[in-house]
Amino acid sequence: MKQILIVEDEPNMRLGLKDNLEFEGYKVAVATDGSQGLAAIESNQYHLVLLDVMLPELSGFDVCRIARERGIQTPIILLTAKGEEIDKVLGLELGADDYITKPFGLRELLARIKAVLRRGPNAKKEPVEASIGKMTVNFSSYSANVDQEQVRMSHKEFEILKYLWEHRNHTVSRYQLLEDIWGYHEQPTTRTVDNFILKLRQKVEQNPEDPQIILTVHGVGYKMLEPS
Repeated sequence: MKQILIVEDEPNMRLGLKDNLEFEGYKVAVATDGSQGLAAIESNQYHLVLLDVMLPELSGFDVCRIARERGIQTPIILLTAKGEEIDKVLGLELGADDYITKPFGLRELLARIKAVLRRGPNAKKEPVEASIGKMTVNFSSYSANVDQEQVRMSHKEFEILKYLWEHRNHTVSRYQLLEDIWGYHEQPTTRTVDNFILKLRQKVEQNPEDPQIILTVHGVGYKMLEPS
């Protein structure tokens, strides 16, 4: 049985989510503020977290950021009443796997949950290791190093790097990355992808200003070259 953690301070919303998810067959735990939520996430016993953005103690953004900095890769869906694009972009860049804007329908939420669980860390079975530029990466353990020194990377950085590696020597569009990594059918922005590519180049390229591994295909997207 999949276990879901709900971090939500509004009682009616929290109870409604809990009842509906339990009806759908999930095992559900709840936390009422950001500090409680972070402590629960650190227990690593959940398959997915529904994390409200506007929380007492710590905001959902802070909880997400701290969890990813501590190497916790549990999938996170942000629940937010904010519709501004900048908030959505910020949440994704902090390591959230998806977001859904209140008010939302149960069917939409369940579809998002199933999609994130399908592509989450627990879905990965085979270890995948690769040498990409100056970095050695293990996609199964979400670890990376350069000259035997560990490199800190976010969950999304690993996902994008793995996607480019799996499609190496082929051009992938920004829209393709957004849809396949974040699961969007209507992409809010391509700037999110560009920002992640810049971060990845800093880690894999010998000279990020003159990339030789992750190339820009102007007007389309990016291509990762396999070492010759």
